[in-house]
Amino acid sequence: QVQLVESGGGLVQAGGSLRLSCAGSGRTFNGYAMGWFRQAPGKEREFVASISWSDRATDYADSVKGRFTISRDIRKNTMYLQMNTLKPEDTAVYYCAAALSPGSLTRQSTLASGQGTQVTVST
Repeated sequence: QVQLVESGGGLVQAGGSLRLSCAGSGRTFNGYAMGWFRQAPGKEREFVASISWSDRATDYADSVKGRFTISRDIRKNTMYLQMNTLKPEDTAVYYCAAALSPGSLTRQSTLASGQGTQVTVST
């Protein structure tokens, strides 16, 4: 059974940076797609970024392109989301997830997801 645990959230001022981590256990993620979602209060969960575990192909939501970078460390079975130039509208609970393909991730058809980590960006 796949287990995902996020960490690295916190409070940061606008313009600052944070790096989120998603540690996986229970299996390796070869052949899977991994990604991040976020959900702000009163809003629906939205796709943020995805990465193909095998070939590192990435995809980003338009709202984070050029500011966020998704990556993974195969040896550590861990995925990261480097978030730069943060804005107050980035405030949300961030979740990591695993899926069979990048397309499945964008459709939010996931195999597993974590409990989330809070990111708060102040003005």
